[in-house]
Amino acid sequence: MKNFLAIILFSLAVTSFGQFRPNSEKTWHREDFDERSFSWGYFLGTNLMSFKVLPNDNGLNEQGMIYLRQENKLGFSVGLMGRMRLHDNIDLKLEPGVHFAERNLYFGNIATEADSVREVKSTYIDIPLLLKLHGDRWVNTRPYIQGGVGYMVNLQSNEKKEEDNQEDMFRMKTHNFNWQVEMGVEIYFSKFKLTPSLKGIFMFNNELVQDNPDTNPQWAGSLKSLSSRGVFFSLKFE
Repeated sequence: MKNFLAIILFSLAVTSFGQFRPNSEKTWHREDFDERSFSWGYFLGTNLMSFKVLPNDNGLNEQGMIYLRQENKLGFSVGLMGRMRLHDNIDLKLEPGVHFAERNLYFGNIATEADSVREVKSTYIDIPLLLKLHGDRWVNTRPYIQGGVGYMVNLQSNEKKEEDNQEDMFRMKTHNFNWQVEMGVEIYFSKFKLTPSLKGIFMFNNELVQDNPDTNPQWAGSLKSLSSRGVFFSLKFE
């Protein structure tokens, strides 16, 4: 997957370089694009999500090291974008999207292999409100940064399930809140605008749902909190 992303970035660099000609022949594409009050688009991308872990005392070994180990897998993201122009260099954006993530948790304090592994699959519906600040356009490129807050619904949280880790059911909270920051470069073509971007998302709240009172505390009981965080690479089309 790393090679795939490298190929995408290289192709974008070559393509964007091809947008430029000698100084006397520079062609500006879609010069009036950003003067519109509103615009829309969509994005496709990959994500790599992990947990910020805060253990309990029984989640640490004798050396004070955390028992829990994570294995994080690449996921997929897709969504829509809406932009409202506030100023020449400031936009307000709404970017609702869906993020599919998969993480495996390995509890080192459990001897039985089947009981020590929990597969955590998440489908997040993300609704962020973002403020975008961008520099002046240089021919057919323009850099930007943006940030804001978002509301996330985890459709695979299992929060309402009565079963817990005793029955191989890892539970998380359905409703979550996050802050996010992003940077990228907009590339203007004759028919559309393409934006490769890199974004970080960080949950405010604890997503962990504790096991039932009569369940062995070796799973959720060994943790105080779990909060998702992730890195997202996207290609945006407007």
